[in-house]
Amino acid sequence: MAHGRRTDPYGSWTSPIGAADVARGEALPEWVGFVGDEVWWTEPLPEEGGRAALMRGGPDGPVEALPGRWDVRSRVIEYGGRPWAAVSADPADGVVFTHGPDQRLYRWRPGTEPVPLTPPGGRPAELRYADFTVRGDEVWSMRETVADPEGTRVTRHLVAVPLDGTAAGDPGRVRVLAASHHFLTGPRVEPGGDRVAWLGWNHPDMPWDATELMVADITPAGELAAPRVVLGDLSAPEPRLSVTQAEWAADGSGTLYAVSDPEGWWNVHAIGADGTVRGLRPAAEEFGDALWRIGQRWCVPLRDGTLAVVHGTGERRLGILSPDGGLRDPDGFTEAGTEWSSPATDGRRIAAVCAGPRRRRTVVVADPADGRVTVVRPPSGTAFDAWAPTPYTRSFDGADGQEVHAHVYPPYSPGHTGPEGELPPWLIFVHGGPTSRSARVLRQDIGFFTSRGIGVVDVQYGGSSGYGRAYRERLRGNWGITDVRDCAAVARGLVAQGLADPARIAVRGGSAGGWTAAASLCAEPDLYGAAALYFPLLDPVTWAKGGTHDFESRYLDSLIGPWPEAEERYQERSPLAGADRIRTPFVLFQGMEDKVCPPEQSRATAERLAGRGVDCRYLTFEEEGHGFRRAENIVTALHAELELYGEAFGFTPAP
Repeated sequence: MAHGRRTDPYGSWTSPIGAADVARGEALPEWVGFVGDEVWWTEPLPEEGGRAALMRGGPDGPVEALPGRWDVRSRVIEYGGRPWAAVSADPADGVVFTHGPDQRLYRWRPGTEPVPLTPPGGRPAELRYADFTVRGDEVWSMRETVADPEGTRVTRHLVAVPLDGTAAGDPGRVRVLAASHHFLTGPRVEPGGDRVAWLGWNHPDMPWDATELMVADITPAGELAAPRVVLGDLSAPEPRLSVTQAEWAADGSGTLYAVSDPEGWWNVHAIGADGTVRGLRPAAEEFGDALWRIGQRWCVPLRDGTLAVVHGTGERRLGILSPDGGLRDPDGFTEAGTEWSSPATDGRRIAAVCAGPRRRRTVVVADPADGRVTVVRPPSGTAFDAWAPTPYTRSFDGADGQEVHAHVYPPYSPGHTGPEGELPPWLIFVHGGPTSRSARVLRQDIGFFTSRGIGVVDVQYGGSSGYGRAYRERLRGNWGITDVRDCAAVARGLVAQGLADPARIAVRGGSAGGWTAAASLCAEPDLYGAAALYFPLLDPVTWAKGGTHDFESRYLDSLIGPWPEAEERYQERSPLAGADRIRTPFVLFQGMEDKVCPPEQSRATAERLAGRGVDCRYLTFEEEGHGFRRAENIVTALHAELELYGEAFGFTPAP
């Protein structure tokens, strides 16, 4: 025993963080906004099947804003979009929101029950709404029409919905405003003006590849004149531009701000009324991120002409950007956290979600005038903070000579230490996306492992966002190669640094991370001693032939190559086709309602390995889609995962 800490084998330490605590989780607030002077946000409730409640701050803590069990969640592009908005600056006007089960648009005013604004969906077509702007007596929105249960036949329009509810019984009252591209964001109406802006892109591009920023004049009748492209050109030769956000200035200047990457980084640009484009602050850092959900924001204009921006390389700080390019990060903002997201403003203050290496996700209000940060929604899960590791960022040497970035979470417990001479097991965490990133923050799922004596390293492999377009495009045409090699480089780097035993390294990932983990088992059959695959992509051939939802149905064109010209590459990299090379024991988790990575791929992989001497544990979950929401299923999966690691690495997990 050292300094009051028991000496026990790594992996067997007792921990107060149970699987039920991970399932209950910590608060994961998002979609922050102002309703009058109040800050509201959505928050999923795992104990209620993942229902997303619309919350508001109260004197005794957060409370639900709506009466009843409303699920404020849009399913556009399957990954969702901004599901609610205040009708005006007057709280008495209430809010509009999308209800998860029926995807209809509703309006709620204080003292009343929500009423539907849009007609019912259902078959033959489901109607979904997201990313709202209120103009006069209408809600302007992006509407998605899904014509098949698989979500493969989809059309999208900008529409105007009457606020008086008359369209709920008369679909003809919904006006179509525009249909410029196959994919659209919601409309941004110029404050006090007669113009509207939105983003659009088409297959096979993803929004981080190339988008167009559209602007249209609004006629006196409320129709849209012919739209024009003001930034980005999908017909242009390489390099093309990714515009990931557009917002009008709030000071009445008529300036349109766009977050785009002509220099290889998502920076903020000002577009004047004459169409002139000017970069406010060209810098090798990101002021935006991959647009995985419709209506995401990283930049919000303030009334004084400045902009609140979330920026950084590999992290996201909150700063104030001036039109002349000056950037300041108030000390109070920096002290509050290094990961900011979902910013919103009332014109002067900034509400956002804030977190950091020693801070869990918190809803706060930041005041640029004095740098003060006030907590609106305190973090949950803080009872376990004493068991949280102190993560750090480290770069490893990749196989192609590029640096590979990673967040390292060493095993830690205030009550335990490992035996002298024993090295802990390590888990290689592979985030989903793959054009995405994970943040260096306190996380309950990571603490579940590290508090038991299992190290975690969260790899930001080539293709991850947050490090510029060149780093993202290391994966272009190389999915299943670059990501696999980068994870292997990190694993071997841990061994070379004397932190890891080469016989005690596992790999885990979900969705695209599950693909990389599975591909790693095929490519590196002797490197990993165990693996956990959550709702993974296992057969890119099926995807390429229409076996996934519309948004990602052409994603593999850039990640692997155009189909069918690159069919040989698809076959070579398919974990399903290469399952014969797998020797590592693994557990495979699959939601049976998954539209992104359909269960047929997981079932076929498990069947292929049956009787081949490979320990493949296949667990399915009814009523789960892409990403588990039900607490009991998360608990079951974590228990099965930990049991596998114990058997593979020779430790007995504590009860």
